[in-house]
Amino acid sequence: MNTKLIVINGVMGVGKTTVSKRLYKELKNCFWLDGDNCWTMNPFIVNEENKEMVLNNISFILNNFLSNSSSKSVVFNWVIQSDDIMNEVLSRINTENVDVYKITLMCTKEELIRRIESDVRLGLRDNKNVERSLERYDMYKAMDTIKVDTTGKSIEKIVEEIVELVE
Repeated sequence: MNTKLIVINGVMGVGKTTVSKRLYKELKNCFWLDGDNCWTMNPFIVNEENKEMVLNNISFILNNFLSNSSSKSVVFNWVIQSDDIMNEVLSRINTENVDVYKITLMCTKEELIRRIESDVRLGLRDNKNVERSLERYDMYKAMDTIKVDTTGKSIEKIVEEIVELVE
C-alpha cells in the first residue's frame, strides 16, 4: 500500500492550517507539515535565496516523513498559489510508492472576507490580508487540483470530505 501525500493549499485565511491540524489527527500513522514553519523569519523577506531555502526545507522534511517506515499519510499545507509552484515542490519529493492528492480549499469571497476580518479583530492578521487574499483568489480557482468548498461547513465536515477523497 502506497503512502499518501495530501497537499492542502488555498488562499490565506481559507482554513488550511485548521483543517490540516484536524485531518492529521484523524488519519492513522500520519505526519503533518505546515509549510509556513519552514520560512519563519523576522522580518519576512521574499528573495531568491529565501525561496530556495524554503523549498529545500520543505522537500527535506517531506521526504523524511514519506520514507519513515511507520508513515501511512503525510499532510502538507502551504500557500501554493500556482501549478508552477506546486510542480516545483513535488519535483523535489520522492513520490515512488506515494499517492499524491492536491487539494485546494475554497470558499466564497464573502466568507473569506468574514474569516480574515475575524482574524484581524483577534490580532492574527492585518487589514492588508483581505486585499492580498482577494487578489490571489482566482489563481487558486484555476489550479489543477481537487477543490473542496469550505463555505458554511464545520471543520469536521471538511475533514470528512477530504478523508473520503483519499481513502
